[in-house]
Amino acid sequence: MKKNLIYIILAATVVHVTSCAKKDALNPVPSTSISDLTAFNTKDRIEGQVRGIYATIKNSGMYGGRYQIFNDIRGEEFNNERTNVVTGFDIWNYTPSNSSTNSVLNHWARAYYVINLANVFIDGMAAKGSAVVGTTLSNNYLGEARLLRAISYYSLLQLYARPYWDGNGSKPGVPLRLKGNTNSGNYALARASVAEVYTQILSDLTFAEQNLPLDYNNAALNTTRAHRNTAIAWKTRVYLSMQKYAEVITEANKIVSATPPFTATSGVANALQSDYTSLFKPPYTSTESMLSMPFSTTEQPGTQNQLGYYYGPSAFNGGNGEYSLLSTGIISNTGWKSTDARRSFVQVFGSKSYLTKYSVPSTFTDWAPVIRYAEVLLNLAEARTRSTNTVDAQAIALLNAVRGRSDASTVFTAAGFADASALADAIMTERRIEFLGEGLRGADITRLGLPLPAKPGVNSIPTTSQQYIWPISADELLLNPLCKDN
Repeated sequence: MKKNLIYIILAATVVHVTSCAKKDALNPVPSTSISDLTAFNTKDRIEGQVRGIYATIKNSGMYGGRYQIFNDIRGEEFNNERTNVVTGFDIWNYTPSNSSTNSVLNHWARAYYVINLANVFIDGMAAKGSAVVGTTLSNNYLGEARLLRAISYYSLLQLYARPYWDGNGSKPGVPLRLKGNTNSGNYALARASVAEVYTQILSDLTFAEQNLPLDYNNAALNTTRAHRNTAIAWKTRVYLSMQKYAEVITEANKIVSATPPFTATSGVANALQSDYTSLFKPPYTSTESMLSMPFSTTEQPGTQNQLGYYYGPSAFNGGNGEYSLLSTGIISNTGWKSTDARRSFVQVFGSKSYLTKYSVPSTFTDWAPVIRYAEVLLNLAEARTRSTNTVDAQAIALLNAVRGRSDASTVFTAAGFADASALADAIMTERRIEFLGEGLRGADITRLGLPLPAKPGVNSIPTTSQQYIWPISADELLLNPLCKDN
């Protein structure tokens, strides 16, 4: 029975994710416990379950903050100030070698929590829910569930599996669970290959692309619930992680115009915002923010998980200053000018630099960014450069669009790049500046086959080292005899 317990606990939450239709769609509050036999009886209950999956994935242990932080602190930008394992010291110094480490256990459990909720919902819609709400609305909801399942699997691959470039996806990935667990049963399942998991991720995202609403006609919903362009944006990130650059170009071209100003010409009118700093201030809703996790005074991120708590020092927002900015990191880049608007989020307190992008004082309810339109532009620029192996004119234009929004005085030209490698390096530098503190750096390092960088008191980790990826959760190894550790 112990073998089944973890999955039953995760599945049982299906009875707690519904809420009254008149509740705020962004802040579902469980009001009724209903059995799985009646959970798909009405549109309100069905939509309540969708909102419940969002509420679960935005838990601060997932895309509500911690996942972004894990990927940030695996890079070379931040210095650990507290040596506290609870807040990621072992992640920062590359020593989560124990399968029982809190971070290893918690992210695994939370990701599969989301996956199982999505699976239970998908099964329930097939059995009953689709007939209740009709084909179109059913497919809208299923698109959301499948996108959330996809990005949960994506997060697992970035931490617990070898990158796609290692063996063309042939190395062990994670158990690929596609059926909901709601009662006792045999849940032993071997790890699928990395390629198999990516194939499922892309299948889910393609279904989402084909079935999500084009536009909710509501700025808050267009930022906090997935729409068609959200799925396409995620496909560019996934294909980039697989180094499938032609596919990145195909997907990005669906939502990026051929010439400046680069915008999405269908669906939500996604575009860069003129003021970079506005993206990280209330109301947080913009056509650049393609998916964010919302928080408020009535729905706060968990303690010691919030972005503002980690990166903001006490003198700034009452945060704990867990991580300062390394003087040798991206802030030392001489091409990142002091007049660049993004530099305003680097402030000095007590002789140390800190990231002040997340400014809401305790209780640190800054919305957690998940994917922005700026990333799609840089994904496309990188893919064009690497696939053509040329100093590509459109790639330079895309790079200029992102840089010029914050620093109009810098204009890149073809003459400034000796070759395609130099242009690719400039695009990677731009990513480090643009997405500082948004959780992209760690995955960028591993997808390109770079060593994990050395930091004060911490040696670089080569790509061949066991420390390059995390061990599999001890709970999974205990409860699933077919799952083998890294």
